[in-house]
Amino acid sequence: QLQLVESGGGLVQAGGSLRLSCTASGRTLGHYTIGWFRQAPGKEREGVSCISWGGGATNYQDSVKGRFSISRDNAKNTGYLQMNSLKPEDTAVYYCAARLSNLCILGESYDYWGQGTQVTVSS
Repeated sequence: QLQLVESGGGLVQAGGSLRLSCTASGRTLGHYTIGWFRQAPGKEREGVSCISWGGGATNYQDSVKGRFSISRDNAKNTGYLQMNSLKPEDTAVYYCAARLSNLCILGESYDYWGQGTQVTVSS
């Protein structure tokens, strides 16, 4: 019964920052890996980042390393994706996902998905 709701998307200029939030309801999020994915128009959905149950393990797509940072606050039942130095190619719908496993992977095998939030980066 886990439900995920993303927030924080919007329009930002190149070089700017956004912080996405993923708030869970129905269950506590502590025993779920959190993943962030994105899908740009005409492209396949791709994994952006993931974080393990307690935050001890993270993984990032090469194109966002050094710019994006994933975190979680299990007490608030929320995951975050801090996005800095945004580029136009980061424009996409961003999805939060959760996986009932402590394996942090950037694949499609996640059990629960949010509805997505639009991120648009202008140049």
